[in-house]
Amino acid sequence: MDIAEQLHTIQQNIKKACERSNRNSNDVTVVAVTKYVSVERTRQAIEAGVEHIGENRLEGALEKWEAFDGQAAFHFIGTLQSKKAKHIIDKYDYLHSLDRLSLAKEIEKRCPEGKKIRCFVQVNASGEASKSGLIPEETMDFIEKLRDFPSIEVVGLMTMAPLEEDPEQTRPVFKRLKQLRDDIQKQDFDHAPCHELSMGMSNDYQVAVEEGATFIRLGSTLVGRDKANG
Repeated sequence: MDIAEQLHTIQQNIKKACERSNRNSNDVTVVAVTKYVSVERTRQAIEAGVEHIGENRLEGALEKWEAFDGQAAFHFIGTLQSKKAKHIIDKYDYLHSLDRLSLAKEIEKRCPEGKKIRCFVQVNASGEASKSGLIPEETMDFIEKLRDFPSIEVVGLMTMAPLEEDPEQTRPVFKRLKQLRDDIQKQDFDHAPCHELSMGMSNDYQVAVEEGATFIRLGSTLVGRDKANG
């Protein structure tokens, strides 16, 4: 798999999805999920033009950051244990999985003075028991409580849709997250501008873009998967 060719195809698909939904494709950021690929494969992605790297395991997150600090923006997209937050908050540019006050407290405790951590609040918009995140009905209250943590800036919401054979089946999940984002924006919170939507993966990103995604998280369709990494 040639990453440059894959990236070009993805960018063209994003452009078409934006045309269908009357959006500007420049408003969509591609995050390459490198969980299942090596440092060398990640290097190839950056050289191909990828500017955002996403990791969801602490070990891989630290390895990739040490190799490419300054060459890309880094996103931690997996569940983060509160006790491990100290390892990434001074390194990663975005956290996509803020879903509990204990983690917010640890971020506030560990955040370097004067720095703000750009966070997405994770929402279980599909209602699946296997998914992490807040239920939509408790998200507004949670975000209101985050005003007590000055080091946290809520830049948006994140969700994971069910893995469907027909990507069209994911559309209601993305619509639900966008509506929730819009409701939060109306509150005009200083600490939670909430402009962004992190939603859409390799199998459903075109539908997610049509529904307003501003960050899409792509692994297999962009960088593939190394045999050594499963």
